[in-house]
This record gives sequence, structure tokens and C-alpha cells, in this order.
Amino acid sequence: MFKSIAPCLFSFDLEWIPDPLSAKILHGVEIGDARSDEEAMKRLWREAGATEELPQPYLKTVLCRIVSVGGIFREVVDGKPKLKLVSLPNDPFDEEKAKEKSILSNLLKAIGTRKPQLVGYNSHNADVPIIVQRAIVNGLLSQGMAERPDKPWEGVDYFSQSSDYNVDMAPILGKYAMTPKLHEIATLSGIPGKVDTDGGSVPNLWLQGKLKEIVDYNEFDAMTTHLLWARIAHFGGLLNEVEYALEQESVRELMLSEIANGKSHFARYIEEWDRLQKLIGEC
Repeated sequence: MFKSIAPCLFSFDLEWIPDPLSAKILHGVEIGDARSDEEAMKRLWREAGATEELPQPYLKTVLCRIVSVGGIFREVVDGKPKLKLVSLPNDPFDEEKAKEKSILSNLLKAIGTRKPQLVGYNSHNADVPIIVQRAIVNGLLSQGMAERPDKPWEGVDYFSQSSDYNVDMAPILGKYAMTPKLHEIATLSGIPGKVDTDGGSVPNLWLQGKLKEIVDYNEFDAMTTHLLWARIAHFGGLLNEVEYALEQESVRELMLSEIANGKSHFARYIEEWDRLQKLIGEC
């Protein structure tokens, strides 16, 4: 269980795909169009032990390309949480902004400059390592994210398992086979899990040029991650009843604001949230 809530917090989620360029470099396959990129992905899966029953086994994160980052940036202003949606790329139709190097540069700059408390799901084993690995692959500076204090309690440390600055909710909720999936624990708690799509669909969406749909889906997961964090913080006594209700209200207000600015997909999230809340209320 985490012990504190930092004044600056970032609940985040990443989406990645098997990197066709990794397949070209390591296995000499051709890439460059949707068909050859798909074959490159399949080659990476075959090398990882793909079977008919499991055609898309989990790949080492270093072999994957980050295509989207979604997060909720949280600060407390005048006693009320102030939330901001962060999406990278912020324009999925801009080819330069959609490049992994650009996505990572912006993410590292934001983390290194603001030093927020990171909140994720399986972030110790997956999200933070892939950020580091792919930043190294792309030849980037950490821009402060890699800085470590002499002792964990003397400052921000994203690489210590005991640091409250890298909150991974997965091991808080279970160990090994008893660790729930984000979709499972969220949905049973009245929070939307996977809405309309799931992570397994991301490679196909990317091959079809549907990056906006990936970003939309990623934003859903960011909302879910933050709402689950608030529920766990409430369980741990870090948010009282009033504060927990206010946090949920702030998330809803954020989505309504985003809908007003053209992000109509959040209406589907709110609809599912209301449906689940009604189910929970009937129990």
C-alpha cells in the first residue's frame, strides 16, 4: 500500500505495438507498408513462441514501440483536485508528433521537470521499464527522470520498489496468479474497464492507420487508472469520504469538459460508468 499522495501526481497508461523496425534489425524482414509491417509483427510473435492457441504472446518490451501515452495530471488547488488530461501524441494526425521519439521526449520532459508521483497498473514491470528501454533505443536523455537521491526518502526515486513516487497498483491488489486484471478489479468496483476494445486490438488499429482510435482507448484507460487509484487511496485512508466523492466528481467534470471540446468518445465512458454504478447500487 502506498503511504502518501504527492502534491503533483500523474496516473498514466501506455499503449505499444510489436515494433516492425525491431523485426527488420534483428531478423532482416522487410517493412514499410501495412502488409509487410504485419508480417514483421508476426515474426516477432513467432520468435516469442506463438502458437495457434496463443498467436500473440507477450513480447519483451524492448521489442515494442510506444504509440500512445494517456494520463491524468493531478494537482490540489485551494483544497480541490485540479485534473488535466494528457495525451501523446496530442495530434494523432501529425506524423512528426506521432513518432515514438517525439512521444517519449515530451513524456520524459514532463516527468523530469515536474517530478510527479507516478501511478500505474503493472508499471513496475512494464510501463516504466519500456519508457527507459525505448528511450535508450531512441538515444534520448532522461531529462531528469533517471535522477536518484542517495537515500529513497531524500527525494523522488522512480526506480526503488519502496518509493512512493512510483505507485504500482497491481502488486498492491494481489500476487502472482491472484493479481486481478485492471479490467476485472475496475469493473467490479463500478469503474469502466475495457470499453468497446482492448489492448490486443491495438496492433491491428495501428496497421489500419487508426492512431486516433488508439489514443481514445488509451484515454479511457487513463481515466480508469485514476479512478481505481482514488478508490485504493480511499481504502487506505488517504482520501476520506468527502475527498473521494470530490475526486470522482472532478474526473466526471474533466470528461464533460473534454466532450465540450470535441472528445465525444468520453460520452461512452460516462454511459458505462453510470451503468456500472447502478449495478453496484443494486447489490
